Amino acid sequence: MAGTPRHEELPGGPAAPREAHAPIPPPPGQGDQLPDYADRVLEVAELIPAGRVMTYGDIAEWLEEGGPRQVGRVMALYGGAVCWWRVVRADGVPLPGQEREALAHYHAEGTPLREPTAASRRQGHIPRIDIRRARWDGKDG
Repeated sequence: MAGTPRHEELPGGPAAPREAHAPIPPPPGQGDQLPDYADRVLEVAELIPAGRVMTYGDIAEWLEEGGPRQVGRVMALYGGAVCWWRVVRADGVPLPGQEREALAHYHAEGTPLREPTAASRRQGHIPRIDIRRARWDGKDG
């Protein structure tokens, strides 16, 4: 996301006070602290406004560290305490196994969705996020 402000430039960045995410115990053997990278990923996830999303790759690019898989791993281990449904795959498909819960959040927040065609719906396809319209660039709230 070229031109996207860095974390420090946004309201609620590291220099500004922010709402702390609920403490999540680290995996066994990690001690009492959340890994620094995980904490930074969760901080970004907390900034995403309702009705908007960032992809795993967007967050990695914004942090200038890691990649989509690393962000996905953080969200899988620690994301339950933040608005996890706002951190999504680049294709807009809801998180497998969490589709109903994610879609309920998307509908409640007014997240732009792409409805499946009638034929796709008959095959069990569900709406996906309209990434072009829902993607948050970190600038507007």
